Amino acid sequence: MSDTLPVIGLSLPDADASQREKPKGPTADELLAGLNEPQRAAVVHEGPPLLVVAGAGSGKTRVLTRRIAWIVSQRRAHPGSILAITFTNKAAAEMKERVEALVGPRARLMWVSTFHSACVRILRKEIDKLGFKSSFTIYDAADSKRLMTMVVGDLDLDPRRYQPGAVLHWVSTHKNELRGPEEVAADTRNRFEEAYAAAYTRYQQRLRGANALDFDDLLMTTVDLFATFPEVRETYRRRFRHVLVDEYQDTNHAQYALIHQLCADSLEESLDETDAERVPPAELMVVGDADQSIYAFRGANIRNILDFEQDFPDATSILLEQNYRSTQTILNAANSVIGHNRGRKPKNLWSDAGMGAKIVGYVADDERDEARFVSGEIDTLTDAGSRPGDVAVFYRTNAQSRVFEEVFIRLGMPYRVVGGVRFYERREVRDALAYLRMLVNSDDEVSLRRIVNTPKRGIGDRALECVTSFAQRERITFWEGLRRADEAPGLVTRSLVAIQGFVGLVEELRSMVDAGERADVVLESVLARSGYLDELEASDDPQDGTRLENLAELVAVAREFADDPQAGPSADPTDVDAGVVTPGLSDFLERVALVADTDQIPDAPGEDDGGMVTLMTLHTAKGLEFPTVFLTGLEDGVFPHSRSLEDGGELEEERRLAYVGVTRARQRLYLSRALVRSAWGAPAHNPASRFLGEVPDELVDWRRTEADQVHWQRPDLSRGYAGGLGTSLGQPTAAGRRNFGAAAARADALAKSKPAREVPSLSPGDRVQHDTFGLGTVVAVEGVAEKAVASIDFGTEGVKRLLLRYAPVEKI
Repeated sequence: MSDTLPVIGLSLPDADASQREKPKGPTADELLAGLNEPQRAAVVHEGPPLLVVAGAGSGKTRVLTRRIAWIVSQRRAHPGSILAITFTNKAAAEMKERVEALVGPRARLMWVSTFHSACVRILRKEIDKLGFKSSFTIYDAADSKRLMTMVVGDLDLDPRRYQPGAVLHWVSTHKNELRGPEEVAADTRNRFEEAYAAAYTRYQQRLRGANALDFDDLLMTTVDLFATFPEVRETYRRRFRHVLVDEYQDTNHAQYALIHQLCADSLEESLDETDAERVPPAELMVVGDADQSIYAFRGANIRNILDFEQDFPDATSILLEQNYRSTQTILNAANSVIGHNRGRKPKNLWSDAGMGAKIVGYVADDERDEARFVSGEIDTLTDAGSRPGDVAVFYRTNAQSRVFEEVFIRLGMPYRVVGGVRFYERREVRDALAYLRMLVNSDDEVSLRRIVNTPKRGIGDRALECVTSFAQRERITFWEGLRRADEAPGLVTRSLVAIQGFVGLVEELRSMVDAGERADVVLESVLARSGYLDELEASDDPQDGTRLENLAELVAVAREFADDPQAGPSADPTDVDAGVVTPGLSDFLERVALVADTDQIPDAPGEDDGGMVTLMTLHTAKGLEFPTVFLTGLEDGVFPHSRSLEDGGELEEERRLAYVGVTRARQRLYLSRALVRSAWGAPAHNPASRFLGEVPDELVDWRRTEADQVHWQRPDLSRGYAGGLGTSLGQPTAAGRRNFGAAAARADALAKSKPAREVPSLSPGDRVQHDTFGLGTVVAVEGVAEKAVASIDFGTEGVKRLLLRYAPVEKI
């Protein structure tokens, strides 16, 4: 294939006179120096499409940059004829810098970018053909959600049933499959899908009316542009004579289609020109590793890389197996684990760095013991000369970071959380804590305003303005204004009813606090009675599933505190004498506030993190490496995740995730699990992860095994969920762990709550005596037995709604 540029089509940026002369750059020997034979073959390859299967740590970035430099300096290709695609802007910038260091400033003429950035450059020039202005706006995720909220309103859909986030996720899935609103609408099967399809259609209409595209549109619109206007596609096929794609295993269908538009030899569309006028397909090189395909939940399709040689029958394949990162012991473990996946192409990572240290294994009593072990090992390593910044702790889900954060804070170990918000800063956790703070202190207006309409209960901004004005005029607190909302001028009946319902809810919950109920019971009651869990359970948004997990973790924190208030990270044995005083909700909130306030370690870009241990999920760890890695939570139902246990495809992706985690370690790898883990607020005895059994025994030095747990006692099953979790021999099953929600929380709160006082039988008109409010008259009674709630007029104290199982009232 010739590397000279065709003179027809889109013109390329001209180089200066010095560039038109014979370029001064590295010699061929310099570009190939330090490369092994497969790497060299990938760098110098010419002609048919090339698949480089790059195992973890095999130097793929070096191969990509050297190949680009080779194409420019040795094959005399114009830098503007090169399109290199990466998956992050950071990786793109790094690649450009490396190439520029090799061939000089002319490297700046290359297109090195993400898929989305490349599409924006194309669309800015060509989108007028589709009826948009070149000045189109790009909507981010927040903009898109706000627009979908407006669409749901336009269509008079119930926002509780058709939540904008869930609808948007559904639309995004179809866009990534290149399915437009017309095609989707023609394929609906029920009224629910018809409503979603109508929202998709209206959403696209609003985007066009705003001259805007969302992120998914950038890809979909570019593919549509090339398909609709073959002459435009041919212009870019002529321009980009060398196309390189990194992380090909993570491409979705839209990205796959875009590459085919630019590089496939045969296309369905015909051109109004002879075959002789059509430029040959660009030289394509894709780099990736099917064993590291871990983003199916984002739409990535592993078949794109597995079927590359079918899509391009004349393709050449090069396998990079030599690893430059890890010891052979770590690589043997990784090879053994991933070897259990079916349908993969054989690959065996090897290193000339020697066997190195054995992998360390540890079976902990529970997750806190696991965190203590990790912190103790880090202390030992740092005493021996390692830096905390050389250490990473990996876990499967964000919720697992909480116990590590608390133990590290208690021990004064600096850390940073990467790729996620700190546990106590996550929105759902802050919402739940705002409820609890408001129950303890009604003057906490910040917390009250945060949750007065969370979840949505029909108390809008206009209603809150009326109450605020009334409270300011009467010189009372915002809470008192809500309690006296019937006196606020301008408040419509619908809003008044919603406010009164909220006030009643708060007073019921506050009666539990006044009665000294356990913190975990109050929290579960808040989440269940407020409708917060119901809203998350009804959502199709995958992020809401994660939020449920985080709330379950918060319940576990509260339960741990209620069971043993001295076990927390900031506990002082002198603070609480558990034998005398039962800690209340205010004590729990104080403990949480101390943890959250201490947890403010900056992780700004560019900061020297040599003194900080890194905490991150396994998905976030992709592409990184550390001298020492702790891979934690290796239990079936945790990792692999419970969702994958009954799905072979998902289980194989979990195994690929384990492979990614193991191959992040350079010198030392630790594998740990807990016998008992507080999952979903209840003790769960999880079996060892099947991935542990796939690591050869001779590679692991078990510091502690299950047989060593002589002091461990089976949890008191009478304190587990009362029907909220499926159990086998008293232990939660995978299906049960997935069922944390409103029903489970209500059942658990009932099971763990204080013994109820005798519920008095009351009727409207009865006179009662309350320990705090004095004499009162019953106005109304709702519910029966333990669910009975009485509205009682206490004169100057006002009307109170009291949950009779907790309220200290006696009938006179």
